[in-house]
Amino acid sequence: MAKKPHNSTVKPRKSPRQRRSEATVDSILEAAARILETHGFAGYTTNAVASLAGVSIGSLYQYFPTKEAITASLITRESKELWQDIAAIDLHADGQAPLHALVQAAVEHQLKRPALARILDLEEVRLSEPGSANELNVELAGVVRHCIVAAGYSADSPHKISDVVAIIKGMVDGAGQRGETDKVALAKRVGHAVLGYLICSN
Repeated sequence: MAKKPHNSTVKPRKSPRQRRSEATVDSILEAAARILETHGFAGYTTNAVASLAGVSIGSLYQYFPTKEAITASLITRESKELWQDIAAIDLHADGQAPLHALVQAAVEHQLKRPALARILDLEEVRLSEPGSANELNVELAGVVRHCIVAAGYSADSPHKISDVVAIIKGMVDGAGQRGETDKVALAKRVGHAVLGYLICSN
């Protein structure tokens, strides 16, 4: 069994403060994403990332002490992009519209770069600290609760909220693993599954 990386190895060494530094970090993260997408872990080394990013290995290590730190930052980047889509949902819309928008955001995010999403899903579990609280997950629970209530169902149980998240994530992740590309069909299936669960558990 692989030893869990120490927390210090998955944190960036320093945060970029200038636009040029931000561009360097962005280039490193995008290079890492492309390597993971095309070669998986077999080609994923700090030297390969630095080469594709067009930076020296020394510059890379100024920001990331290990490739795990690069991966962790990549996970953060992708999570923030998903959250931006979720935060843009019109929670004042009537009926099931917010719930459908939530499903659509999850589908769009997973199928936009499915190979990368699959790898990062696995790495997020491996690199996360046991029992660590994720602010985005707390905020997501609030959004899901609102979507459930707006659709006309009770959200009095925390299990119902986590179940809805699990249904969406499980179906969307599974579709990505199978290589599905039809976003419309997938969103329809996921929506039906969530509504079916809410009807039965209401």
